[in-house]
Amino acid sequence: MTALLTPATARAVLDRHGLATRRRDGQHLLVDPNTVRRIVAAADLDPDDVVLEVGPGIGSLTLGLAGAVRRVVAVELDAGFVTALHDVLAAADVDTVEVVHADALTTDLPALVGGGPARLVANLPYNVATAIVVEALASGAFDGLFVMVQREVGERWAARPGQPTYSGVSVKLGVLAAVTVALQVPRGVFLPVPNVDSVMVRLDRRADAPDPAGFARLARLVDTAFAQRRKTLRNTLRALGDATTVAAALAAAGVDAGARPETLDPATFVRLAGALTDAGVDLAAGAPARHP
Repeated sequence: MTALLTPATARAVLDRHGLATRRRDGQHLLVDPNTVRRIVAAADLDPDDVVLEVGPGIGSLTLGLAGAVRRVVAVELDAGFVTALHDVLAAADVDTVEVVHADALTTDLPALVGGGPARLVANLPYNVATAIVVEALASGAFDGLFVMVQREVGERWAARPGQPTYSGVSVKLGVLAAVTVALQVPRGVFLPVPNVDSVMVRLDRRADAPDPAGFARLARLVDTAFAQRRKTLRNTLRALGDATTVAAALAAAGVDAGARPETLDPATFVRLAGALTDAGVDLAAGAPARHP
């Protein structure tokens, strides 16, 4: 088995390349071999899988993934980390990893994995995690994700109606995937140590997940509904159409016009999006979706 990075070997790599992590960019390197093994085991990977890793840093998780699957595509923005990652992979005699120097937020991720189906397994930078996960799932190229994020973010992703953390992103991800918090990850396994604990979140894409165009329409509805979450749907959805049309769509979807968005589950939002479309509301118009 390939030797995994430890705190000492990770520091040696950083020193050799004159690198330092930047907290403001969410650069916290996973440097505990046991945690890497736990993640790889829990990710339920198949030896023939193609895995996309976003934000590999200097390769802590990459080495573990490379030993478990056929191919890893590692997308890293930081040029210094890219150089160090090539060095780490060469020293470990690993040739099944393709390193891509790019910004995952502006890169065609499905194209990197040949259109899929593929898996995404990553210790995601905290400041871009939600956007990457939503876009990856909406693309249809990834049938499963197993990603590390700060605990509050992961709990929000997996929240259910009525819970205080249930939000628009809970709905969007719930439409696209079955979402569960799979592992707790203590802060002490990172270099540098962050100020928050982390979790591994498993997202299994639903067979009935909407296509990208359908998801874009759904996302606009969700964003509108949660823009003023303390108001009733009767009032917030007036931004989408006249009162009569909105009332008819709510009734057709079996939704109480006096309900607030945090009481509706993802399936109900899907039904409501269909009813609004049938009533003539163009959910494709307007501002692009937000994923807070």
